[in-house]
Amino acid sequence: MALVPYEETAGMGLQKFHKPLATFSFANHTIQIRQDWRQLGVAAVVWDAAVVLSTYLEMGAVELRGRSAVELGAGTGLVGIVAALLGAQVTITDRKVALEFLRSNVEANLPLHIQPRAVVKELTWGQNLGSFSPGEFDLILGADIIYLEETFTDLLQTLAHLCGSHSVILLACRIRYERDNNFLAMLERQFSVSKVHYDPEKDVHVYKAQKRDQREGL
Repeated sequence: MALVPYEETAGMGLQKFHKPLATFSFANHTIQIRQDWRQLGVAAVVWDAAVVLSTYLEMGAVELRGRSAVELGAGTGLVGIVAALLGAQVTITDRKVALEFLRSNVEANLPLHIQPRAVVKELTWGQNLGSFSPGEFDLILGADIIYLEETFTDLLQTLAHLCGSHSVILLACRIRYERDNNFLAMLERQFSVSKVHYDPEKDVHVYKAQKRDQREGL
Protein backbone atom coordinates (compact mmCIF):
# COMPACT_ATOMS: atom_id res chain seq x y z
CA MET A 1 0.00 0.00 0.00
CA ALA A 2 2.61 2.52 1.06
CA LEU A 3 5.37 3.33 -1.38
CA VAL A 4 8.11 3.64 1.22
CA PRO A 5 11.57 2.32 0.30
CA TYR A 6 13.40 0.32 2.95
CA GLU A 7 16.88 1.42 4.01
CA GLU A 8 19.67 0.40 1.64
CA THR A 9 21.50 -1.11 4.62
CA ALA A 10 18.72 -3.51 5.47
CA GLY A 11 20.90 -6.50 4.56
CA MET A 12 21.69 -9.21 2.09
CA GLY A 13 18.10 -10.40 1.99
CA LEU A 14 17.05 -7.31 0.06
CA GLN A 15 19.53 -7.76 -2.80
CA LYS A 16 17.03 -9.73 -4.89
CA PHE A 17 14.73 -6.71 -4.85
CA HIS A 18 17.30 -4.62 -6.68
CA LYS A 19 17.32 -6.95 -9.68
CA PRO A 20 15.46 -5.39 -12.63
CA LEU A 21 13.65 -8.64 -13.43
CA ALA A 22 12.24 -11.46 -11.30
CA THR A 23 11.32 -14.62 -13.23
CA PHE A 24 8.70 -17.20 -12.21
CA SER A 25 6.84 -20.13 -13.74
CA PHE A 26 3.12 -20.37 -13.06
CA ALA A 27 0.17 -21.83 -15.00
CA ASN A 28 2.50 -23.17 -17.71
CA HIS A 29 3.77 -19.66 -18.41
CA THR A 30 7.09 -17.98 -17.75
CA ILE A 31 6.38 -14.70 -15.98
CA GLN A 32 9.00 -11.95 -15.96
CA ILE A 33 8.19 -9.23 -13.47
CA ARG A 34 9.95 -5.91 -13.85
CA GLN A 35 11.11 -4.48 -10.51
CA ASP A 36 11.90 -0.84 -9.73
CA TRP A 37 12.96 -0.62 -6.09
CA ARG A 38 14.60 2.79 -6.31
CA GLN A 39 11.58 4.55 -7.83
CA LEU A 40 8.65 2.89 -6.07
CA GLY A 41 10.17 0.96 -3.17
CA VAL A 42 8.07 -1.82 -1.65
CA ALA A 43 5.33 -1.51 -4.28
CA ALA A 44 7.66 -2.44 -7.12
CA VAL A 45 9.28 -5.67 -5.97
CA VAL A 46 7.98 -9.22 -5.64
CA TRP A 47 7.61 -10.24 -2.00
CA ASP A 48 7.59 -13.87 -0.87
CA ALA A 49 3.92 -13.64 0.11
CA ALA A 50 2.99 -12.99 -3.52
CA VAL A 51 4.90 -16.08 -4.63
CA VAL A 52 3.27 -18.22 -1.93
CA LEU A 53 -0.24 -16.97 -2.72
CA SER A 54 0.34 -17.53 -6.45
CA THR A 55 1.50 -21.08 -5.66
CA TYR A 56 -1.60 -21.65 -3.52
CA LEU A 57 -3.85 -20.51 -6.36
CA GLU A 58 -2.04 -22.80 -8.79
CA MET A 59 -2.60 -25.73 -6.40
CA GLY A 60 -6.30 -25.46 -7.25
CA ALA A 61 -7.50 -24.93 -3.70
CA VAL A 62 -10.07 -22.43 -4.97
CA GLU A 63 -11.95 -22.43 -8.26
CA LEU A 64 -10.76 -19.55 -10.44
CA ARG A 65 -12.13 -20.30 -13.89
CA GLY A 66 -15.04 -18.00 -14.60
CA ARG A 67 -14.83 -16.30 -11.21
CA SER A 68 -14.38 -12.60 -10.56
CA ALA A 69 -11.38 -11.63 -8.46
CA VAL A 70 -9.73 -8.45 -7.20
CA GLU A 71 -6.15 -8.05 -6.00
CA LEU A 72 -5.54 -5.34 -3.41
CA GLY A 73 -2.24 -3.50 -3.11
CA ALA A 74 -1.05 -5.43 -6.14
CA GLY A 75 2.36 -3.78 -6.52
CA THR A 76 3.99 -5.75 -9.33
CA GLY A 77 0.74 -7.60 -10.11
CA LEU A 78 2.13 -11.15 -9.87
CA VAL A 79 -0.87 -12.60 -8.00
CA GLY A 80 -3.41 -10.97 -10.33
CA ILE A 81 -1.46 -12.13 -13.39
CA VAL A 82 -1.45 -15.72 -12.12
CA ALA A 83 -5.17 -15.56 -11.30
CA ALA A 84 -5.93 -14.36 -14.85
CA LEU A 85 -3.77 -17.13 -16.36
CA LEU A 86 -5.75 -19.62 -14.27
CA GLY A 87 -9.06 -18.39 -15.70
CA ALA A 88 -10.33 -15.65 -13.41
CA GLN A 89 -11.64 -12.25 -14.48
CA VAL A 90 -9.32 -10.07 -12.39
CA THR A 91 -9.33 -6.43 -11.34
CA ILE A 92 -5.77 -5.63 -10.26
CA THR A 93 -5.59 -2.57 -8.01
CA ASP A 94 -3.16 -0.24 -6.31
CA ARG A 95 -2.73 3.46 -5.60
CA LYS A 96 -2.58 5.85 -8.54
CA VAL A 97 1.18 6.41 -8.33
CA ALA A 98 1.84 2.68 -8.90
CA LEU A 99 -0.64 2.05 -11.74
CA GLU A 100 1.59 2.74 -14.74
CA PHE A 101 4.25 0.36 -13.43
CA LEU A 102 1.61 -2.24 -12.52
CA ARG A 103 -0.03 -2.02 -15.93
CA SER A 104 3.30 -2.53 -17.71
CA ASN A 105 3.86 -5.82 -15.88
CA VAL A 106 0.33 -7.05 -16.53
CA GLU A 107 0.50 -6.28 -20.25
CA ALA A 108 3.97 -7.80 -20.61
CA ASN A 109 2.98 -11.11 -19.02
CA LEU A 110 -0.51 -11.88 -20.27
CA PRO A 111 -1.02 -13.24 -23.79
CA LEU A 112 -3.24 -11.06 -25.95
CA HIS A 113 -6.20 -13.45 -25.74
CA ILE A 114 -6.03 -13.38 -21.92
CA GLN A 115 -5.47 -9.63 -21.46
CA PRO A 116 -9.23 -8.84 -21.59
CA ARG A 117 -9.55 -10.87 -18.36
CA ALA A 118 -7.38 -8.40 -16.44
CA VAL A 119 -8.24 -4.78 -15.66
CA VAL A 120 -5.83 -2.47 -13.83
CA LYS A 121 -7.72 0.02 -11.67
CA GLU A 122 -6.99 2.57 -8.97
CA LEU A 123 -8.04 1.71 -5.44
CA THR A 124 -6.90 3.58 -2.37
CA TRP A 125 -8.24 1.71 0.64
CA GLY A 126 -11.13 3.41 2.37
CA GLN A 127 -11.42 6.13 -0.27
CA ASN A 128 -12.68 5.54 -3.82
CA LEU A 129 -14.89 2.58 -2.91
CA GLY A 130 -17.81 4.10 -4.81
CA SER A 131 -16.26 2.93 -8.08
CA PHE A 132 -16.67 -0.68 -6.92
CA SER A 133 -20.06 -2.31 -6.41
CA PRO A 134 -20.59 -3.75 -2.91
CA GLY A 135 -19.92 -7.48 -2.87
CA GLU A 136 -18.76 -7.32 -6.48
CA PHE A 137 -16.13 -10.07 -6.38
CA ASP A 138 -16.05 -13.82 -5.76
CA LEU A 139 -12.46 -13.68 -4.59
CA ILE A 140 -10.44 -10.93 -2.88
CA LEU A 141 -6.67 -11.41 -2.91
CA GLY A 142 -3.93 -9.70 -0.94
CA ALA A 143 -0.25 -10.54 -0.54
CA ASP A 144 1.78 -8.84 2.20
CA ILE A 145 -0.64 -5.95 2.53
CA ILE A 146 -1.04 -5.80 6.32
CA TYR A 147 2.32 -4.35 7.36
CA LEU A 148 1.28 -0.72 8.05
CA GLU A 149 -0.89 -0.35 11.15
CA GLU A 150 -2.25 3.04 10.08
CA THR A 151 -3.89 1.37 7.05
CA PHE A 152 -5.69 -1.39 8.98
CA THR A 153 -9.01 0.42 9.48
CA ASP A 154 -9.18 1.50 5.82
CA LEU A 155 -8.23 -1.99 4.66
CA LEU A 156 -10.96 -3.57 6.78
CA GLN A 157 -13.49 -1.07 5.44
CA THR A 158 -12.42 -1.96 1.91
CA LEU A 159 -12.66 -5.71 2.54
CA ALA A 160 -16.13 -5.29 4.05
CA HIS A 161 -17.28 -3.28 1.01
CA LEU A 162 -15.90 -5.70 -1.60
CA CYS A 163 -16.91 -8.87 0.22
CA GLY A 164 -20.38 -10.21 -0.50
CA SER A 165 -22.28 -13.14 0.94
CA HIS A 166 -20.49 -15.51 -1.44
CA SER A 167 -17.03 -13.93 -1.39
CA VAL A 168 -13.79 -15.47 -0.17
CA ILE A 169 -10.80 -13.41 0.97
CA LEU A 170 -7.30 -14.88 0.71
CA LEU A 171 -4.52 -13.00 2.47
CA ALA A 172 -0.89 -14.14 2.39
CA CYS A 173 1.49 -12.68 4.94
CA ARG A 174 4.51 -13.24 7.12
CA ILE A 175 3.75 -12.62 10.79
CA ARG A 176 6.62 -10.28 11.63
CA TYR A 177 5.30 -8.14 14.45
CA GLU A 178 2.57 -8.02 17.07
CA ARG A 179 0.67 -5.55 14.88
CA ASP A 180 0.23 -8.31 12.29
CA ASN A 181 -1.56 -10.43 14.88
CA ASN A 182 -3.54 -7.35 15.86
CA PHE A 183 -4.83 -7.06 12.30
CA LEU A 184 -5.90 -10.70 12.28
CA ALA A 185 -7.78 -10.11 15.54
CA MET A 186 -9.52 -7.09 13.98
CA LEU A 187 -10.36 -9.19 10.91
CA GLU A 188 -11.90 -11.92 13.07
CA ARG A 189 -14.39 -9.46 14.54
CA GLN A 190 -16.07 -9.13 11.13
CA PHE A 191 -15.08 -12.33 9.34
CA SER A 192 -14.66 -16.03 9.95
CA VAL A 193 -10.91 -16.57 9.55
CA SER A 194 -8.88 -19.76 9.13
CA LYS A 195 -5.31 -20.54 8.11
CA VAL A 196 -5.40 -22.66 4.96
CA HIS A 197 -1.73 -22.87 3.96
CA TYR A 198 1.75 -22.34 5.36
CA ASP A 199 5.07 -22.27 3.52
CA PRO A 200 7.77 -23.08 6.09
CA GLU A 201 10.65 -22.19 3.78
CA LYS A 202 9.35 -18.67 3.20
CA ASP A 203 7.55 -18.45 6.57
CA VAL A 204 4.38 -17.20 4.88
CA HIS A 205 0.83 -17.98 5.99
CA VAL A 206 -2.30 -17.90 3.82
CA TYR A 207 -5.51 -16.98 5.62
CA LYS A 208 -9.04 -17.45 4.31
CA ALA A 209 -11.80 -15.11 5.49
CA GLN A 210 -15.53 -14.96 4.84
CA LYS A 211 -18.30 -12.86 6.31
CA ARG A 212 -19.52 -14.48 9.50
CA ASP A 213 -23.14 -14.84 8.39
CA GLN A 214 -22.38 -16.91 5.32
CA ARG A 215 -21.82 -20.54 4.54
CA GLU A 216 -18.60 -21.86 3.06
CA GLY A 217 -18.26 -20.52 -0.47
CA LEU A 218 -15.44 -21.43 -2.82
